[in-house]
Amino acid sequence: CWKVVEKDKFSEPCRLLSPLPVVQISERPLVHQESLPKLPVPPLQQTCSRYLASLEPLISAEEMTHTRELMDEFLRPGGIGERLQKSLERRARKTENWLSDWWMQWSYLDSRMPVAMYTSPGVVLPKMHLQDRQGQMRWVTMCTDGSVCFNGRSLLWHSHTLPVEYLGGKPLCMDQYYQVLSSCRIPGPKRDTVVNYAVGKTPPTHITVVHNFQFFVLDVYNSDGSPLTVDQLYVQLEKIWNSSLQSNKEPVGILTSNHRNTWGKAYNNLIKDKTNKESVRAIQKSIFTVCLDAPKPRVSDEMYFNKVAAQMLHGGGSRWNSGNRWFDKTLQFIIGEDGSCGLTYEHAPAEGPPIVFLVDHVVDYMKRSEMVRTPMIPLAMPQKLRFNITPEIKKDIEKAKQNMNIMVNDLDVRVLNFTHYGRKFPRSHKMSPDAFIQMALQLAYYRMYQTCCPTYESASLRMFKLGRTEAIRSTTTESLQFTKAMDDPSKQVQKAALLEEAIKVHRKHTHMAIHGQGIERHMLGLRMIAIEDLTSLPDIFMDTSFAVASHFNLYTSQVGSKTDCVMCLGPMVPDGYGICYNPMDDHINFAVTAFNSCEETNATRLSQFLEDSLLDMKTLLEQVSKTQ
Repeated sequence: CWKVVEKDKFSEPCRLLSPLPVVQISERPLVHQESLPKLPVPPLQQTCSRYLASLEPLISAEEMTHTRELMDEFLRPGGIGERLQKSLERRARKTENWLSDWWMQWSYLDSRMPVAMYTSPGVVLPKMHLQDRQGQMRWVTMCTDGSVCFNGRSLLWHSHTLPVEYLGGKPLCMDQYYQVLSSCRIPGPKRDTVVNYAVGKTPPTHITVVHNFQFFVLDVYNSDGSPLTVDQLYVQLEKIWNSSLQSNKEPVGILTSNHRNTWGKAYNNLIKDKTNKESVRAIQKSIFTVCLDAPKPRVSDEMYFNKVAAQMLHGGGSRWNSGNRWFDKTLQFIIGEDGSCGLTYEHAPAEGPPIVFLVDHVVDYMKRSEMVRTPMIPLAMPQKLRFNITPEIKKDIEKAKQNMNIMVNDLDVRVLNFTHYGRKFPRSHKMSPDAFIQMALQLAYYRMYQTCCPTYESASLRMFKLGRTEAIRSTTTESLQFTKAMDDPSKQVQKAALLEEAIKVHRKHTHMAIHGQGIERHMLGLRMIAIEDLTSLPDIFMDTSFAVASHFNLYTSQVGSKTDCVMCLGPMVPDGYGICYNPMDDHINFAVTAFNSCEETNATRLSQFLEDSLLDMKTLLEQVSKTQ
């Protein structure tokens, strides 16, 4: 989902993630927004050479020979490759960002899979030790107040209230910060859209609150534009709670969890009714949604974060809180009566940085703020949103329930709180924490399967105007040499050097990715141009090796949060894993997901291999230090 980078003394390339790399300075974002460079189109020969190199650890010699022949044909002077490259360069000259529209379309809006679990991440915040329901309501109030405060700053984007982020003295694109609030995904029969209601003349002034499957409109601003006080928010939330003590029979929100084609049809059916249409529009236009979740069955401390992470991803099924969501909403805060709290966000409008920034802001705000009694002005009861449920809509809801329950039972979520060390340890050995963790993932996978696999790590392109993400292909010839050597007694002397070399290569690839010289998005651009301009795709894109290299069994993302949180996301492929990690100074939070329906994958086993790999890599470096 995202990466932030910094430079260190060890080498020229940038390092992924640290609490220090991105500097925030209060000044006018749009001044720097206009001066940001455009995303470049990498040289064709460079990308094709690096693509072939990325295949070496993944395919056989015979397959590589065949792929090289196809690549030679693709790169023939005056051939298809050159023509596609020129068309892509022409698009780059004519657009603000040649990739961003394609990326949103191809990666998100064209996808027909459910957003829950497949594209929408969940974030688990530290457990709140709430004594009673009033404690929950106080926490919800402070969280809402902090988010409304953030919303006020983002609405004033044209002034200097939202700080500009800098990296290495260069401003980063802040556009995504303006996409998170007051936006929503709208289902379509073949392709979805995203609407941002904050850009109109009258930005929304309400949030939606959902409790026991019932949705309410809560105005968070007074008529004079001033935000409600904390006391006022608390009273309004209490009114919502007390008027929705019984669950709605029909959890309309669960419709948003379905496959997009199915939901698109059900959506059109739902909004035929005027009342339903007005209720749906109120949810879509809201600044964000607050989900007041019913308590789940108690579990052991060991299983607690596994269950909460799953809760943030999907709500636990129709029996629990999956109907207490509107999964199309960009931002949904989730607060359970048991003190579990976090959020889920719909990924299409933005990557992780604005979400992390908001999380850190809200958590910090809640630490600094207290509920203070203020003079109360009577406020109207928050409006309950009504839905007229026809037999056809009821049938759609039942189908969505069944489908969600199947998905919930299929997803295995394991949270690993690795407490033996954090990012300070690899840094003490002049190694990038991110690259070190990526090599640990490579080692864990190799030990479990005795082979390597295509691995995706997301990196930020925010150095460029409207930049989204690039992929770092973490599996390299060097990473495979290291993983093979780790359990080979005859390679005892070379292990540390092989680890160092694998990390060096990973950092080089990271540096290239964040500077717009990655492989993945360039290949996507060439393919998209071919789809638009040619009658058939070039053979290089129809090659078996291309399909193999794009089948990312390890889909990984680092969470750059100051908050001690855990992020989680579903696997990218049916026989793969989704892995998020948040490296803190002295510990690392991991979340690993896999599908139970795949016999080859097991999130618990991979988590154990990961913990063992991290410990063995520490032992390796300590042994080397002793001999020096």
